[in-house]
Amino acid sequence: MVYSLAEDASPVARRRVPMALGVGAGCYLLLLVLGGRLLHDPDTFWHIALGDWIVAHAQVPHVDMFSATMAGAPWISSEWLSQVVFAQVFAYAGWTGIVVLGAAAIATALGLLTHVLLEKLAVGPALVLTLGAFVLISPHLVARPHALALPVMVAWVAGLVRAVDERRAPPFALLPLMTLWANLHGGFTFGIAFIAPLALEALWNAAPSERVRVVLRWGLFGVLAVAAACLTPYGPESILVTRRILGLGQVLALIGEWQPQNFSRLAGFELCLLLGIGAALYRGLTLPPIRILVLLGLLHMALSHNRSVDLLGLLAPLILAAPLAPQIGQREAEPSRARCATHYANWAPALAMILALAIASVAAGRVFAYQPDPHVTPARAVAAMKATGKTHILNSYDFGGYLIASGFKPFIDGRTEVYGEAFTVAHTRALMLSDVGGFLQLLHKYDIDVTLLAVGTPAAGLLDRLEGWKRIYADDIAVVHVRTASPKAGSADILR
Repeated sequence: MVYSLAEDASPVARRRVPMALGVGAGCYLLLLVLGGRLLHDPDTFWHIALGDWIVAHAQVPHVDMFSATMAGAPWISSEWLSQVVFAQVFAYAGWTGIVVLGAAAIATALGLLTHVLLEKLAVGPALVLTLGAFVLISPHLVARPHALALPVMVAWVAGLVRAVDERRAPPFALLPLMTLWANLHGGFTFGIAFIAPLALEALWNAAPSERVRVVLRWGLFGVLAVAAACLTPYGPESILVTRRILGLGQVLALIGEWQPQNFSRLAGFELCLLLGIGAALYRGLTLPPIRILVLLGLLHMALSHNRSVDLLGLLAPLILAAPLAPQIGQREAEPSRARCATHYANWAPALAMILALAIASVAAGRVFAYQPDPHVTPARAVAAMKATGKTHILNSYDFGGYLIASGFKPFIDGRTEVYGEAFTVAHTRALMLSDVGGFLQLLHKYDIDVTLLAVGTPAAGLLDRLEGWKRIYADDIAVVHVRTASPKAGSADILR
């Protein structure tokens, strides 16, 4: 909603939208400068490749078609819509388009967060919470489907929290957001789960005579939210993807974004946590019981998995704003007539800003010449591997996405739910030589004739000493070995 610049509006009301736009624009420009960081993730490659496949075949996948080891295994992509968007943007604007798309989505989420916070809080506290959100989510700012879902997540949770704060039923107008979220990213299941604690708070706050009505309204909304989430090409099956990922067990400890927080050195997460605890102790801040439980739940998730810090950074301010406003500074009251029809004068600065950002985007693409991180883009090594004509590949985990984008079928890639816990753990142990026998068994079981391994991988050093193997290429990113002799039946590779 855009607010009027009517003279009788309060100063905060007049500044709210421009300030939110300013925060979003500032974040966007910063992300353009840091644009290369958005291309650090190897999964971006296979997301684009899958989007191309969906467009070319006019269908979504139901089995794996990319890997050499799991071909035909059941697999769905609950992020299909994001992948199509990424693929189309990449086709028309290359890596600059991917950076612009990711930066715009992230900046929109932060701008929207600012606007929602300014409905409850004074300018200073609202901006501090938004800054904290940016610091917390910064390690996970990459051009992947979750980035496109961030604005939807903020809007969804903001709508639910507003309904609780105003003691009314959640609006059905939110349901299309759930359908959009369910087609953009698998994190939509958290959005469904988030209904429960807010419904409990609504019941807690309701008068005894109203509690049955509250249960019915929130219960109906929850049922409709689940139904809205099923409006995908996969129906209810999309809801099961999150359970499969969280059920990967040991694998989660091997993947950086699923690992717990590391407090061995001071980083943004610990700094925000300590400042938050210090502020709460100094000011004697208090929260209602249900909000405390929600905040502790978000904190637990963020401590358990790096990936969940996004939820803490963007959603904790939304649940804190209303109860903390009287304690840390609430917005100025505004006359009800301050809200009125949009004036053309409101749109002029916004349109000028959008035009300026578009020009900045084009200029940034030319100045920075965005390219993916070289450490997940072993282009020369893949070219050397391709020249051998060999296709039975054993690759490092982080190279799988680039191999898919290059037309190869990798041994493994970032779609961990396809490969499962046992396979992924065995692959990691083999390449790290925690299980030398397992490594040799992989070479024989899958008839591996070429390897593409990251520099420093212990298995690469072993291949240098195995008979029948030869190193043909190496740089500061990857090492390529080829099999020079077929193993005899029943034999095993031996050290030279």
